[in-house]
Amino acid sequence: MQVILFDDARRYRLLPFTHTRPVADVRCGILTMRERWERCLNTTESSSLTTAYLQAVYPQLAGNDNLYINGGVFASYELAAAIAQLPQKQKLVKDGLTIAVRTDKTYSFDNFEAETKELTAIEYTSAIHSLNNKWDIFSENDRAIRDDFALLTKNRRSAAIPEGVTVTNPTQLFIEEGANVYAGCIINAATGPVYIGKDAEVLEGSLIRGPFAMCEHTVLKMGAKIYGATTLGPGCKAGGEINNVVFFANSNKAHDGYLGNAVIGEWCNLGADTNCSNLKNNYDEIKIWDEHENKSVKTGLTFCGLLMGDHSKCGINTMFNTGTVTGVSCNIYGGGFPEKFIPSFCWGGSDSMTTYDFNRAMETAGRMMARRGKKLSAEEIAMYKYIFENTAKQRDLFARG
Repeated sequence: MQVILFDDARRYRLLPFTHTRPVADVRCGILTMRERWERCLNTTESSSLTTAYLQAVYPQLAGNDNLYINGGVFASYELAAAIAQLPQKQKLVKDGLTIAVRTDKTYSFDNFEAETKELTAIEYTSAIHSLNNKWDIFSENDRAIRDDFALLTKNRRSAAIPEGVTVTNPTQLFIEEGANVYAGCIINAATGPVYIGKDAEVLEGSLIRGPFAMCEHTVLKMGAKIYGATTLGPGCKAGGEINNVVFFANSNKAHDGYLGNAVIGEWCNLGADTNCSNLKNNYDEIKIWDEHENKSVKTGLTFCGLLMGDHSKCGINTMFNTGTVTGVSCNIYGGGFPEKFIPSFCWGGSDSMTTYDFNRAMETAGRMMARRGKKLSAEEIAMYKYIFENTAKQRDLFARG
């Protein structure tokens, strides 16, 4: 049986993060949506059904017995068991949302909804959780960390708590082998579980309030102040004050400055003393720009900070307004607040904004990735070229020179 995690139309509400990945590869909690499904289904070989320009980077591997699963739905063992029992040519649904389809056919992103519409539907009676909007990534992170902590630590023993580390409620602290937590750190796991991944480092003087997760090879800098629910994905470096933020992977906020109720994609870098507002002065509901709908939308939230796509960077002392959305591969700098929507491949700040030359952007991306021993593939470069070309109209509307 081939496990294929599919995107539905909600992927457009998760931009800019789904510019560069299927929904299944969004991180929320300790794990990505894909990692959680693979663990619950006891497989390591899932593939993706997504929009055409992403399929070269995330190919679909279909066969004669395909289990299509909604990549935006949070996995659980209970839900995975119900999906595994799904008969051929039937689908599992919840309140009109397709959770899974079992079929001998191979679908494309464009024809999936139409071709599965008439399949026999089985209603799933238990509750589910799913990602419906980009701000759900940080809003759902508290629950997701708690669920993932239970999933990852069941019947396992944590490494020993090092001498000189102060811990409240140590039963909710799990330290993987190879992680280093240095003397002088204070960890409060009474407010939620704290997970320290393999080969991660928590440097001296760090203050952590759960729920909190840091993944493999992540570094928490000296004197960092971390409030839950925060996730630092693999290879990240973080410092300063952070509150309810999800970092996907290989991104840096290594210095002082405040970041709250935010999502930072992969390969991003926030310069020293970058600060982001997450609350309006009048305490009003926050609206953010939906680039697919080309309009401002209500979040229903009082707190919402920065939502930054992959490979975007900002200089020292950058200030971001409440509910700012930054696209893919932007370079932001200068005084004042930049616009609350910064299209992909923009270069500049509040005074002026122009197009970031594509070749220069790819060179910068390549240099940063080389520091982690990685490089862009030809398929990834083609993906970024597609994004560059298809966001040109946004830059024409929002950039100003």
